[in-house]
Amino acid sequence: MNENHLNDCPDWRYLLLECYELYRHLDSGGSDVIRSHQRKVREAISRSMKVNPEISIDVIADKPVTKHLKRAMDEGKSQAHVSMIRCFESIQEQLNWQYGYEKMPRGLEHKYAYAEICGPSGPVVSEEVILGVVLFAPGCIYPSHAHDGITESYICLSGSVSENNQGVYSPGSMIFNPPAHTHRITVSKREPALLLYAWVGEKDNLKQQEMVFSRKKSKQ
Repeated sequence: MNENHLNDCPDWRYLLLECYELYRHLDSGGSDVIRSHQRKVREAISRSMKVNPEISIDVIADKPVTKHLKRAMDEGKSQAHVSMIRCFESIQEQLNWQYGYEKMPRGLEHKYAYAEICGPSGPVVSEEVILGVVLFAPGCIYPSHAHDGITESYICLSGSVSENNQGVYSPGSMIFNPPAHTHRITVSKREPALLLYAWVGEKDNLKQQEMVFSRKKSKQ
C-alpha cells in the first residue's frame, strides 16, 4: 500500500483542482437545481482538500475496456477540457479500474469500467464526495440503474453519449441525475467516451452505496 497525503502528491492535487474548476465554471443551463448541485460538489471538493487527506493506493488494475483509454484521451485533448485530460493522464498508471457490480450483463465487462479518484475508499480519501471517471467502448449500452440517496452528475470529456434516449451529450456537457433516477446510457458507435462523474449525498449513503441494474422496463 502506498500512503501519502494530498499535499505530497501534486499530480493528484492538480486533478482535484481541475474538478473544482469544472464545477465552478460549467454552465448550469439556467437550472437552479443543477447550479445547487454544482455548488455542493465544489464545496465538498474544497473541504476535502483543506484537510490534506491521505492518498491510499493499494490496488492498480486494468479492465478490457482500458484498451480504448488512449484513444479517448487523445480525442479529449482536442476539446475544451484539455487541461483536465492532461491532469488525468498524469495519474492514470495509479488507477484501479473496476466494474462495481457483483453480476455483470453478458458482454458489458469488455465495454465499461470506472476508476475512482476521490471518495471513502480513495485513492484520495474523502467522506464528502465521490469523484471518478467512467470509460465506455464504442457502441456500449449501459443498462438501466439508479443510485439511492445519491445525486449524480457526469461531465463528458470525450466522445458522445445519450441518456434514456433524451438528447446527445458531447464534450463539455453535463448529465444530471437526482437520487433514485433510473437511467440508461448509450454510446456512439464511432468513438469511446470518457466521462467525469461526481456523487454527493449523506456520508453513510456515499460509504455504503451499491449500484444495481434495474430489471424493470424503463418508462422513459
